Amino acid sequence: MRIVIQRVNRASVKIAGNTVGQISKGLLLLVGLKEGDEADIVKKAAAKIAKMRIFEDENGKTNLAIKDVGGQILSVSQFTLLADTKKGNRPSFIKAMRPPKSKELWEQFNKDLENLGLIVARGEFGADMQVDLENDGPFTIVLDL
Repeated sequence: MRIVIQRVNRASVKIAGNTVGQISKGLLLLVGLKEGDEADIVKKAAAKIAKMRIFEDENGKTNLAIKDVGGQILSVSQFTLLADTKKGNRPSFIKAMRPPKSKELWEQFNKDLENLGLIVARGEFGADMQVDLENDGPFTIVLDL
């Protein structure tokens, strides 16, 4: 599982010009699942993200987690994160998990985040989406599990 975590002031996702998910302060998560990932991996990722201290406290130190700042999450499924670019000029996506299991695990990941008390907006699995965001920092982390 690979997740690009971006701290944002705001983020939204549109499909065919219609907003399907949006948040204010929080995290934009671009979520890629790979072959072999299981429910225990997505649960671990959700717990890690919920506890990750990447928001600044009153002293400017990154000591606060998303719940501490009342932040929200926008979760977007993105299989292209598993691209293999070692050979040739066309990325290979052979390591990316295929639907329907990838959709089920992405949905479980979002539920796991919600079960931890977080507000989760979503993109739409498999859709052609336009993501708009304002990075805060920028502060971007790649989480590989």
